Amino acid sequence: MINSLLIVVMCLAAFGLAYAFYARFLAQKVLKLDPTRAAPSHRFEDGVDYVPSNRFVLFGHHFSTIAGLGPIVGPAIGVIWGWLPALLWVVLGTIFFGAVHDLSTLYLSMRHDGKTIGGLTEALIGKRARVLFLVLIFFILSLAMGVFAQIMGKLFAPPLQVAGCLAVDSLPSSGGRPEAVFPSAALIVIAMFMGVVVYKVRKAGLLIPTIIGIILMAAAIIYGADHPVRVIMGHVMAQQEWVLILLAYTFVASVLPVWILLQPRDYLNSFQLYAGLALIMLGVFIGRPYIQAEALRIDPAGAPLLLPFLFITIACGAISGFHNLVSSGTTVRQIDNEGDARFIGYGGMLTEGVLAVGVIVACTAVLSGGAGSWLEMYESWGLVDKRKLSYFIEGSGGLISNLGVGRDVASTFIAVMCVSFAMTTLDSATRLLRYNIEEIGQSFSMAAIKKALGNRFVASGLAVAAIAYFALLRIEGQPVGMVLWVLFGTTNQLLAGLGLLLATIYLYRKGRPVVYTMVPMVVVFAFTLTAVGIKLYQFFMEGAWSVFWVGLAVLVLAVWLTVESVLSFKREKSRS
Repeated sequence: MINSLLIVVMCLAAFGLAYAFYARFLAQKVLKLDPTRAAPSHRFEDGVDYVPSNRFVLFGHHFSTIAGLGPIVGPAIGVIWGWLPALLWVVLGTIFFGAVHDLSTLYLSMRHDGKTIGGLTEALIGKRARVLFLVLIFFILSLAMGVFAQIMGKLFAPPLQVAGCLAVDSLPSSGGRPEAVFPSAALIVIAMFMGVVVYKVRKAGLLIPTIIGIILMAAAIIYGADHPVRVIMGHVMAQQEWVLILLAYTFVASVLPVWILLQPRDYLNSFQLYAGLALIMLGVFIGRPYIQAEALRIDPAGAPLLLPFLFITIACGAISGFHNLVSSGTTVRQIDNEGDARFIGYGGMLTEGVLAVGVIVACTAVLSGGAGSWLEMYESWGLVDKRKLSYFIEGSGGLISNLGVGRDVASTFIAVMCVSFAMTTLDSATRLLRYNIEEIGQSFSMAAIKKALGNRFVASGLAVAAIAYFALLRIEGQPVGMVLWVLFGTTNQLLAGLGLLLATIYLYRKGRPVVYTMVPMVVVFAFTLTAVGIKLYQFFMEGAWSVFWVGLAVLVLAVWLTVESVLSFKREKSRS
């Protein structure tokens, strides 16, 4: 067995060196970031979406949005193949894949007037590829947020009500976390107060509003832990009712100016994760627990093949296509200057890697008293898939208890943190989907359609409707999103590969080195397309036709985009 403290120290050192040297090299020699260049947030400032922002505030927004539950549930499942392959992929993937992907797509968007990754496709590949990319993004965001709405509804609903609903995940006891309702609602009010103070009250600064916001947020968490919200106006809230409330909230969050709610909420929310990360790492330093899991398990019961599915299962925390939607969506419209891109783009991904390392330690070091009981908890793929979130919550509670904090209190804090970040991803992604629909509208020749889809209220309404489709419409008793969720992992990684492909094309046109984006692009496409092929064959043999045809359509879109990109390369080469 190996001591978890050694693992944490080595990983933190690797991330620190990567930021100090590799990120600087990419920023200065490959991307050539220019702090004096006017950023889109200044050139198109509108007080709604384009808002120049303090780099620390924006880092909090960016980090909260890209993190969510992804770097938690992925590693919590991925360690079923052993702690060593999961850890290697998280560390190497974060440094050489994910952080490069996030930084380069943020840079691309800055150099193209703040266009989203879909909009960039037209400039770099062609109009046809742009439409294909936008359709793919629409599917990914709608599907993912439909499932997230179901997860959030389940987390908010009282345990007794959850028992009769679809189980998206399993938490300790019956699964509901109604104690997270009050802190989540309070954070919305606190964030709006902070947004108004910071942006509208002269000389307010950032420090004092931040301190007040953190204190109020902590008070809300403590109050919520003792006052779970199970009943509203005499009615016991069920899962689907919470889903409807969340959909209404996401519409409001999508149309409001970014400085009023989204940015300050994510900024304050990030302090929960910073605190959680700090407590987990301190727990490791004080407790120094040994890893109880096996280093490598080739064939766990019911699990897919280690290769390539480790790289699909652990996405956020290594590399995720969703991140390029954030980098080229909300983040690029708020970044103050190009010099902040290294800190926000590369640094944000490194911080997510630290979180993923903490998850791996929490799920392998303190869940049980020995390797035998760990093997029981990770006995099969199906069991882990149901209990993944609770493993992290229970494991983190055990680590934090080394600081003298009660294990129940620690677990409650981590559970509230998970709920808060799921909600952050939900409202931010709805805004990204709104941007996507607005850009789809620009593909139409009719001025009336362009104008309608360019309206943020209309686009937000369509975005919420698409999310509602995957969250509420049912096929054979299950929400559409849950039926198709098995496609999200591979589709998300295809999007990451396409993001690196766009960066490679741009760097090639500028005569810059392409190896730093091309190598991870080829690797991502290789393992993702292999995984897609395996899953499609499985769906075909099982007769799962609804999933098979959708998955085949996604594969065709990805291959088509790749072909368009190759043709773009050839056209560029013939001109030179």
